[in-house]
Amino acid sequence: MLRWLREDSSARKQPDIRNVIEGLQEFYKDCILPLEEHYKFSDFHSPPLDPADFSANPMILLVGQYSTGKTTFIRYLLEQDFPGIRVGPEPTTDRFIAVMYGEKEQVIPGNALVVDPDRQFRKLSRFGNAFLNRFQCSQTQNDVLNSITIVDTPGILSGEKQRLDRGYDFVGVLEWFAERADRIILLFDAHKLDISDEFRRSIEALKGHDDKIRIVLNKSDMVDHQQLMRVYGALMWSLGKVLQTPEVTRVYIGSFWDKPLQHDHNRKLFEDEAKDLFKDLQCLPRNAALRKLNDLIKRARLAKVHAYIISTLQKNMPSMFGKDSKKNQLIQNLHETYREVEKEHGISPGDFPPLGKMRELLKEHDFTKFHQLRPRLISKVDNMLANGMTKLMQMIPQEEEMMKTEHVIRGGAFHHTDNSPFAGGEGEGADYGKGELTDWVVNEKMDKYESEFMKLGPVDGKISGATAKKEMVKSKLPNTVLGRIWKLSDVDKDGKLDLEEWGLARHLIEIKLEQNELPMDLPPHLIPPSKREFSE
Repeated sequence: MLRWLREDSSARKQPDIRNVIEGLQEFYKDCILPLEEHYKFSDFHSPPLDPADFSANPMILLVGQYSTGKTTFIRYLLEQDFPGIRVGPEPTTDRFIAVMYGEKEQVIPGNALVVDPDRQFRKLSRFGNAFLNRFQCSQTQNDVLNSITIVDTPGILSGEKQRLDRGYDFVGVLEWFAERADRIILLFDAHKLDISDEFRRSIEALKGHDDKIRIVLNKSDMVDHQQLMRVYGALMWSLGKVLQTPEVTRVYIGSFWDKPLQHDHNRKLFEDEAKDLFKDLQCLPRNAALRKLNDLIKRARLAKVHAYIISTLQKNMPSMFGKDSKKNQLIQNLHETYREVEKEHGISPGDFPPLGKMRELLKEHDFTKFHQLRPRLISKVDNMLANGMTKLMQMIPQEEEMMKTEHVIRGGAFHHTDNSPFAGGEGEGADYGKGELTDWVVNEKMDKYESEFMKLGPVDGKISGATAKKEMVKSKLPNTVLGRIWKLSDVDKDGKLDLEEWGLARHLIEIKLEQNELPMDLPPHLIPPSKREFSE
């Protein structure tokens, strides 16, 4: 009678859920966490979730061997440097760097990060000081980072270098980030497709998160069209051996940096691939709640299976003598325990944790301290999956509709100019040539620019955007860079360029080709004389 009252009271006590994220947090705390704590889930899998894990921005995790362009890819997305950035041909990034939004540019070291309750990194403290000394947060004021967090990882080593001990569980850290990431981008260099042993282990650590993984074949402009097809085929063959999935993995081909394209006959392909990748990333903030709901369901199912395994091992232990020998026997025959749980509870084989990893972890535990099965804890999780998650799923479409225009990634490479034929982003970079000069420095080259301009057949003193684009792509600069140059040059925003605007565009192209940064806004000495009143 008392048990019926308790169950009835529990059934009536439903949390007042206002949004999906709040609901996930309540269900985790009330239903999943008690099951995890009772059966030592965190000793075998991932640590408990904090409130910050639910409220954090979507996370993009970049993984790849050294010199595949991970750090440059972040700079490409942000269109600016971030504190602590290091780019080079050798392994320059030797640490995990979380690039996040901040009003003030600063680098926060790992030990300070993991004690901040407002950030989702507290549980990383379990990897020790050797890791925390190689972990930092780089804060910078960038619109892109208002919506997402980007995590740069150390370049994965190959050859003799991979024999060096990092001093911490590198693969374990990757697994931690992969579980919480919304997108995992694997970057490959078109000139370096070999998959080292460490890279193979890293990719294998990402298994179970196949829906999050996107492959990027970077630096594709460094090879010609025929070589690119061969490289693409070789990459697909190598990935097939490592990922071992029947589905064909989506590979984005491009060169994600702002330098001139060496082989630009694939420009249209690179542009289309970049658009597809950006469209995929653009959905992350809007789909964040659905991703977290999906991950929590996966976690709940794993917690249930773990409870069945632990309770079955405890049940098969002797009460008096021969405990050590029986423990070794149970570990050796763990596959039989899996079959017993699968048959008794109707669990799918795909829901079980990896057999080898589970065997290794079980060696460190005392089976006599494991708990018996508590059906009440299991039933709470089952009820949550059957009813609670269904209610949250019904709330998803309404929330996504509300977020359609508000929760999108803005700024950086995601900002497009409608009247630009390049669909490029808004200009970012150093204030090149900032000063009080009154002379228009472009004048000294205007004879050459005017000759080029007249050959383009201007109508009413202007050339069309299509004509200008055809000529400007000869610089081999990526479309994102040319889009920024267009935005700076097309002062009247009419989709056409007059002689002064054309001269300015050509001058900015030459500035960029000399490896200088483009200005954020035009300094006085670059504004055409006839436009200065307009710009004011």
